[in-house]
Amino acid sequence: MKKHLLSTIVALAMPVFAQDADVAALELKPHAQNPLGYDKTELTVKAGQKVKLTLNNTGSIAPQPHNFLLLKPGKLDAVGALANAMLADPQGMAKHYIPEAAKPDILANTKLVQPNQTETIEFTAPAEPGDYPYMCTFPGHWLLMRGVMHVTK
Repeated sequence: MKKHLLSTIVALAMPVFAQDADVAALELKPHAQNPLGYDKTELTVKAGQKVKLTLNNTGSIAPQPHNFLLLKPGKLDAVGALANAMLADPQGMAKHYIPEAAKPDILANTKLVQPNQTETIEFTAPAEPGDYPYMCTFPGHWLLMRGVMHVTK
C-alpha cells in the first residue's frame, strides 16, 4: 500500500518538477563595488524558455534606483539615447525612465526598483537565438550598467 501511494505521489509531482526545471530563474543585482554596473554582464537562456528574472537592488556601495530592460539586438545605443533624453522630462521618474518611443524595441522590463527593494518579472525568452542586450535606463547608467542575454537553441 505504501509503495503504491509513494509512486502515485511521485507520478503526480513529476509534471510540476519538469515545469519548474523548464523555467530559467535569474537574479541581477547592482555590482558590489561598481554601483553603475550589474553583478552579471552575461545571462544565458534557451529560445522560447520561460524566464523568471528578479532585479534585487541590494548590496551596492552607493544605493540608487535601477531597472532592467531587455532589448532587441542592435537597439542598445538608440534606447540609451532616448533614456538620456528623459533626464529633461519632469515625469521621468514616474515613467520609470522607460522611454515611450523605445517600447517597440523593449522585449521585457522591470519598473524602477528602489534601493533595498526587489522586483520579479516573468517573460518568455525570444524564439530566435541570438544576443539580446539588457540595460538600466536610470539617467546615465546605461553606458556601464548593461549586459547581454544569450538566447541559445
